Amino acid sequence: MLPYIFAEKKGIHIIDLNKTTEALQETAAALKQIARSGKKILFVGTKKQAKDIVTECAQRVNMPFVTERWLGGMLTNFNTVRKSVKKMQSIEKMLGDGSFDSITKKERLTLTRDKEKMEKVLGGIAQLGRVPAALFIVDIGHEHIALAEAKRLGITTFGVVDTNCDPNKVDFSIPANDDATKSIAIITNYITAAIAEGLAERQAAKDEEVEDTSSDENEKKAARLEAEAQAEGGRGGRGRGPGAGGQRRRIQGGAGGGRGPGGGRR
Repeated sequence: MLPYIFAEKKGIHIIDLNKTTEALQETAAALKQIARSGKKILFVGTKKQAKDIVTECAQRVNMPFVTERWLGGMLTNFNTVRKSVKKMQSIEKMLGDGSFDSITKKERLTLTRDKEKMEKVLGGIAQLGRVPAALFIVDIGHEHIALAEAKRLGITTFGVVDTNCDPNKVDFSIPANDDATKSIAIITNYITAAIAEGLAERQAAKDEEVEDTSSDENEKKAARLEAEAQAEGGRGGRGRGPGAGGQRRRIQGGAGGGRGPGGGRR
């Protein structure tokens, strides 16, 4: 952390905020690109100071989060964790549609407690269908298990790094105080804003693509209708030509026949 320390005063290290700003902007740009590509970013912050902030920010951009306790193997043993999530969702569904009305009150209470316990730990990753593309970690020292699992799977890591941690352990480090609520809030909100911007750009690109597709389809449809109209006009013109000629011939023939007898009578 020496390159990021501005000074030391009474045994307290002061972080260089210029370095923090640069790292924060670089991290935000990288996370924005990941969000724009449609991949998931897992927010991790189980410290008391970070729980509420991380939960609120992750929910704002519809990203998965872990704020209660990091279960060992949450990433490396993801399939097993998904089974627990599906069990939780199944219990919740059955409690909602009345499937448990036939069981005893004690059994229903036990299942409700199990669901609440699982929801507390797994509720933030209930919608996570696959391993996330990146991890945003508040205090990499406190979340060392999550960091180790991400490194093992080759997942890109972003972290708030204090002076008591090694910034080289994460791919993108943000030197900052990870114990102060205000510091965590400023950094997490900035990161969330960048992710929201990336998601908005992705949605705008999708809408533009849909508009282009519909415009192309409309142009093709108009060209097809125009071609059909021209073909129909050509067939109509050919049909009227012989008919008109035949009518003229009949008129001429009738006129000639009338003059013949008239001439004979004269």
